[in-house]
Amino acid sequence: MKSLWNNFKVAFAMFSKIPMPRADWTKENMKYMFCFFPFIGTVIGALTMLAAYAGLYFGFQPGFVTAVLVLVPVFVTGGIHVDGLLDTSDALSSWQERARRLEILKDSHAGAFAVITAAVYFITWYGAYSQLYTSENIKAIGIMSLGFMVSRCLSGIGVIVFPKAKADGTVAEFSRNSSDVISRNILILYLVFLAAAMIWIQPVWGIAAIVGALVIFVYYHHIAMKYFGGTTGDISGFFLCICEVGMAVILAVVSNVFVM
Repeated sequence: MKSLWNNFKVAFAMFSKIPMPRADWTKENMKYMFCFFPFIGTVIGALTMLAAYAGLYFGFQPGFVTAVLVLVPVFVTGGIHVDGLLDTSDALSSWQERARRLEILKDSHAGAFAVITAAVYFITWYGAYSQLYTSENIKAIGIMSLGFMVSRCLSGIGVIVFPKAKADGTVAEFSRNSSDVISRNILILYLVFLAAAMIWIQPVWGIAAIVGALVIFVYYHHIAMKYFGGTTGDISGFFLCICEVGMAVILAVVSNVFVM
């Protein structure tokens, strides 16, 4: 039990800004870390639902609540995945050879394409939540709240299963220290339960969201393999961000077209 608790602490210390007791980053304490990675999404989802219900209950202006909803994941994670989104966007937009793209991923400077991507990313989130934030669409926000776990399940599976672009990167280190088969199977099991819950909340909307996430996962594999020769921490963050905003946009569209 102590080992599992340490794995939990390492996962939250690495991928969130939630204060955690100290745990040594040993192989034993990272063995099942990815099994706890989706629970950061649980925190984001719970805060998302809390903000949405509080906004409706207290009558806050939709624009204010929408901005809070957009920023909840950033506050919880510290923007670690957004950093990967921006670095990967710079690398992809460079149209350089593979080795140069991998160098750009490590560059701490933000290029023009990273700035453009950040603007498009947050505007897209704002637009999606503007459509979703109504009492009629609260079920869609509930599905999206589960989506924060779905994206992390798929991200963890990608880290475990996909080839690594760099043998000395953070993702490669995490993968070496993890129990691949057990972690992968647990993440798949999570996905099955999450998909069932999303479909139970609202069948059409839930199916659309989970199918959209899987399509984006396939796209992630294509991008990682074609342009980088495998995945890295930054590319994994890139996937997580576009997976979540993609689900939000899908839910905004289908909840308006298929009104329940």
